[in-house]
Amino acid sequence: MIKQAVIVAGGLGSRFGNRTKEMPKGFIEIDGVPMVERSVQKLIAVGIEEIIIGTGHCSEYYDELAKKYHIIKTVRNDNYANTSSMGTLAVCAPLIKGDFILLESDLIYDSVGLKVLQNDERANVILASGKSNSHDEVYLAANEDGVLNEVSKDKSIIPEPAGELVGITKISKSCLDKMMSYYNSDKALIKIDYENVLKHVSLNGEPVYVHKVEYYAWTEIDDENMLDRALTQIWPRIVENESLQAIRREVLLNPGPSTTTDSVKYAQVVADICPRELEFGNLMEDVAEGLTEVCADPKDYISVMFGCSGTGADEAMVSSCVPPDGKLLVVDNGSYGARLAKIASVYNIDMDVFKSSTYEPIDIKALEEQMKSKKYTTFAIVYHETTTGLLNDLATICPMAKKYGMTTICDIVSAYGGMPIDLGKLGIDFATSTSNKHIGGMAGVGFVVCKRDELLKQKDWPMRNYYLNLYDQYKYFLETKQTRFTPPVQTFYALKQAITETKVETVEKRFERFTACWEILVKALDEIGLKMLVDRKYQSHFITAILIPETPKYKFSELHDYAKSFGFTIYPGKLGNIDTFRIANMGDIKPEEMTHFTCVLRDYMHSIGVC
Repeated sequence: MIKQAVIVAGGLGSRFGNRTKEMPKGFIEIDGVPMVERSVQKLIAVGIEEIIIGTGHCSEYYDELAKKYHIIKTVRNDNYANTSSMGTLAVCAPLIKGDFILLESDLIYDSVGLKVLQNDERANVILASGKSNSHDEVYLAANEDGVLNEVSKDKSIIPEPAGELVGITKISKSCLDKMMSYYNSDKALIKIDYENVLKHVSLNGEPVYVHKVEYYAWTEIDDENMLDRALTQIWPRIVENESLQAIRREVLLNPGPSTTTDSVKYAQVVADICPRELEFGNLMEDVAEGLTEVCADPKDYISVMFGCSGTGADEAMVSSCVPPDGKLLVVDNGSYGARLAKIASVYNIDMDVFKSSTYEPIDIKALEEQMKSKKYTTFAIVYHETTTGLLNDLATICPMAKKYGMTTICDIVSAYGGMPIDLGKLGIDFATSTSNKHIGGMAGVGFVVCKRDELLKQKDWPMRNYYLNLYDQYKYFLETKQTRFTPPVQTFYALKQAITETKVETVEKRFERFTACWEILVKALDEIGLKMLVDRKYQSHFITAILIPETPKYKFSELHDYAKSFGFTIYPGKLGNIDTFRIANMGDIKPEEMTHFTCVLRDYMHSIGVC
């Protein structure tokens, strides 16, 4: 998979006159977004993890953009006034680790072009279009095998072009090395463009192929006439083309699976691959490291992955992490704590259950007395109790368990990726989550983030579970980069994209977004007159359990169907003796969508006489 992109953005943009005197032309806005920023967004959407921008004129603009998108690295071409695009690529070259996508900064284009290049199995590929009528065409010629052999703006030199240069190219590391060798071989090449250097290497043993998309929607923008053409002719085509690829938006306000981005959904559409191939093993290794980085230091922790749900991960953890002669203490303050206890009982694990209120904080003193009373080896608790939205105080509880010599195993399924978590600081040895909650992937991958030293203690323990055994799965993956049994292949591609998007947004910013949604909901509940089950100071900001209104006119099925007609899916409560419904802030939900939902909720409640 291609992880890096390079945008060459060093030029003066002098053909724009005063418009670009104190601003790079990449920052000219199309529909309210600078061209270069839109490129950044499209690159992220196809899985690019690092974007290097070679800057020059007004480089501070790009430095500011890098603060907004921290996956951007800027490199200034101090000699930008005397060099061309190859000079700017040259200053980026030391940061390029492997194959990459090269783009020019002054483009607008249909994002399908990026997918075309990623899907082309050849190493070096120039994206080309049919006739553009831009009046600034760069023509490409190719031999019968499609290999580039000429580049020119002079149509008489290439009377039957293989296509027109778009300004988006896939380049291998070996090709870049040869480009740099040629560029540095003669000072007279200082003004050469990268496409002419590509021609040279293509003619000298490193084939560069031309991939033509006949009716591709794109344009570069170098002056006012081109800008006018872009706004009136090209941009409307791009918008229409990309809107046709958009997937119907359904906002899931249930506690998982959560709403996903279109880019995560599309990440599943890949060429068939045997999961035993090294390429897929490398992808899974990247995913495992990315999952760990969300909540722990990879030097001390490692993620062990299974094809399963979050409950499967819980079962792997509980069945694997209690020693053969150990004793488990489980906190049950909701359906998911009860589930941990149920799993332990199925395996006949010696266990005590500490029962606590489903909607009030745990009595820490009473829990500590329980910890003191017997020699427990292992302590299990849920971080965010999905039943009610109650957030348990693990910062106090887990270090207390460690004080009494216990290994701590925690279900963090509904907290992971939604709020800052540091397992090491919290004193958590093993933590479970899943691909389909806050991390924003598709359902199908469950995982346990394991403290490596604690995991290694399980080496000689007898297995309670075969498929879900943690140590066996860890050992096999360490040796082979494979899971022992067939993984959900497409789900892993989606999860890789979800991790990339989590890194771009950051968990901290994601928590801010979820909190903004929660605050909109809470304000609306106060205005409508609905009560929450859990006191707001103990809530997670991820799930809100709402007491049903005291009127026989209320029917959850009717509220559900009414909300569904507006594209919102909601979920009933899970408490046997208290009637509630739950609203979740998870996944790709936006504050404006929560505002819309509260209007829908208010309208329904008004229709039954509640407000």
